[in-house]
Amino acid sequence: MALNYYLRNNNLKKIVLAGASGFIGTRLIDITGKENCLNIDKAPSTKYNDITLIHDIRENHLDGMLPEETDTLVLLAAEHRDDVTPVSLYFEVNVEGTRNVLAAMEKRGIQKIIFTSSAAVYGLNKENPDENFPREPTSHYGKSKKQAEELLINWQAKDPENRSLTIIRSAVVFGENNRGNVFNLLRQISKGRFMMIGKGENRKSMAYVGNIAEFIRYCIETNKPGCRIINYADKPDLTMNELVTQVEQSLNKRLPPIRLPYWLGRLGGFGFDALSFLTGIKFPITGIRIKKFCASTQLDATLVQSSDFKAPYSLADGLDRTLRNEFKN
Repeated sequence: MALNYYLRNNNLKKIVLAGASGFIGTRLIDITGKENCLNIDKAPSTKYNDITLIHDIRENHLDGMLPEETDTLVLLAAEHRDDVTPVSLYFEVNVEGTRNVLAAMEKRGIQKIIFTSSAAVYGLNKENPDENFPREPTSHYGKSKKQAEELLINWQAKDPENRSLTIIRSAVVFGENNRGNVFNLLRQISKGRFMMIGKGENRKSMAYVGNIAEFIRYCIETNKPGCRIINYADKPDLTMNELVTQVEQSLNKRLPPIRLPYWLGRLGGFGFDALSFLTGIKFPITGIRIKKFCASTQLDATLVQSSDFKAPYSLADGLDRTLRNEFKN
């Protein structure tokens, strides 16, 4: 059924989205139009299941699911949570899955791919890295994304006159219907359970889902043979103090000005890690999440800002829309 729907309008540019059952992919289909898209994902889509084929990119035989009419493949599928076990899953999905996608594209003669990578390839506490900054990932997720990028760059280099590759290194993405670390932070503030760890002066680059989806569509419409690597973040970067203040104002809440020193927060995170190891229960507070919370994770987005792409929402708009959808009601 999904494949038949995808092929119905032959005059439209055909886009295969690998891993679009999540919140970024759903938003991308919203703005692109489902008549243009086919979603291939290991999980059903809550909104677009009629154009979804169930498949895990770790498995072979993906080429049989890719229509010959495909113009562009957008690879969104990834293992990205920071509490994944075993850690080999990062490499099975993000690296070997990418290898399988590229093999299937070669069999079908598909020449254009857009890959959503991550600022995690640069590592933590880097000073506003641009696209030429050395990639020094510290997490398994970042290391797997770096390896996937290398596979993609090598693939494009084999036929540079015909193959089109766009790698989008995005800051942390937040928005409606996301359940990642930013959502957990906003939820804790909304419930009055948040406590600042450290000085709160570290800066965070962030990307609103409505903007990153529009940017992916922009990349689909402007892709051409070659390799382009682009950082994406919505500016300005906020310190953690500024972010918390903005959320407090939007929710009309005031949190007690209590802070934990960084060392004590890290110690508490390690305690939850030990408890998780003993019980098998995953807790929202972990050592790595405390470390990431207190780290500066900035991106230089000069390249995208100097392009003719215009984000439809400001960062403040994105935060307010997310808070209104998730917490105000």
